[in-house]
Amino acid sequence: MSHSESGVGVRQAQKQQSRRALLDAGLHLLERQNLSGLGVREVTREAGMSPAGFYRHFPGLAELGVALVEESLASLHGMIRGVFAEQGGRDGDPEALIDRAVEVVAAHVREHRAHVRFLARERHGGVRAVREAIAAELRRFADEVAEALAAQPVSAGWPVADVRMLAELYVDLLVSTATAFLEAGPEGEEAVAATIRTRLLLIGVGRRHWRRG
Repeated sequence: MSHSESGVGVRQAQKQQSRRALLDAGLHLLERQNLSGLGVREVTREAGMSPAGFYRHFPGLAELGVALVEESLASLHGMIRGVFAEQGGRDGDPEALIDRAVEVVAAHVREHRAHVRFLARERHGGVRAVREAIAAELRRFADEVAEALAAQPVSAGWPVADVRMLAELYVDLLVSTATAFLEAGPEGEEAVAATIRTRLLLIGVGRRHWRRG
């Protein structure tokens, strides 16, 4: 590798490090406030950078927020895929899905508390670009869940719209449950788990008997 190539590699690594510092600073500050109330100076002070350095990475705070959405939803996507993994619900069995869901959602919140808190705050927050980014990704997740549900025998004969409706119910419930686990803390996990078990059981029973009139 030439000296020039080496220099480019170092600069690229430094740029990625600075961007990571801004994302981490933003995520940390957003544990206590909404994005709409955050300032560039607060973020750069937290990251140990100058305000001018911020704009080398993001045009504004909305773009920083969208980047955090992508990062947060990548982990959330893993959670949702984990719930509907083959071993957890291949035949649509409510009990299997319930056990899998409680396990996966609780573990996700323990590992990604800051990301879950960010999504909970900003899903209906004041920054339109961030709200739209979250909504678009949740729709994509629902598409993926609908595809998995449609392949299960219990969905045989269901209209596409009904499978999609069921997928949206599951995605909304899992996201709201993650928020509930976060707010409850370790001492409240058992109560939250009991609630999600009841709701998933209700959805599962309804699914087995659903026929559009």
